[in-house]
Amino acid sequence: MTEHQLTDTARLAAATLLEIDAVLIRPDEPFTFTSGRKSPVYVDCRRIISFPRARATLMRLGLEQLARSAGVEAFDAVAGGETAGIPFAAWLSDALHLPMVYVRKKPKGFGRNAQIEGTFPEGARVLLVEDLATDGGSKLVFIEALRAAGAEVKHCFVVFHYGIFPQSTASLAEQGVALQGLATWWDVLAVAEESGRLTDGQVAEVRSFLTDPDGWAARQAG
Repeated sequence: MTEHQLTDTARLAAATLLEIDAVLIRPDEPFTFTSGRKSPVYVDCRRIISFPRARATLMRLGLEQLARSAGVEAFDAVAGGETAGIPFAAWLSDALHLPMVYVRKKPKGFGRNAQIEGTFPEGARVLLVEDLATDGGSKLVFIEALRAAGAEVKHCFVVFHYGIFPQSTASLAEQGVALQGLATWWDVLAVAEESGRLTDGQVAEVRSFLTDPDGWAARQAG
């Protein structure tokens, strides 16, 4: 396997997430998810809200990346996905001086039965914001709701993208949406290895998982 190439954005984002323990690597004592599936890595982007300097750094990186990839005048509103995407959408919308809405996973079932809280004009170019992306499934629900309400959605921003499930970008691309993420697990592993956080054996174990997450989980279960 060729050496992973880190961009300056990914390096700083990964280092920041490691510093505040928003990403954890524990190959010797794997994490167990609700499904029973095991993983040597774990991400908790909700921790970012408690670290003002870290979140300011990550949001600055996000703004710079969006400007490079989409343009500085590319959006008319920012939408946060329920619930983890809401604070990040708030910070980005404030920095961009744009209106914000948030999107529920499903209509709330009473009152106006709204799935989107807030408002935007017909045809508004809306940036969807979430904390992270795994397989991209939840993003499609939010995109469908926004488009049904009259929005144009071509970009989705996340702080962290797993980067090991090709369908995450493929499913969004099929809907005409580009996924923008600051760092992936490959970036985090590279930074952790550079900083001496992991032994060679631990690096090899995590790389095995990232290359074949289903196979790695199956071996743990066996």
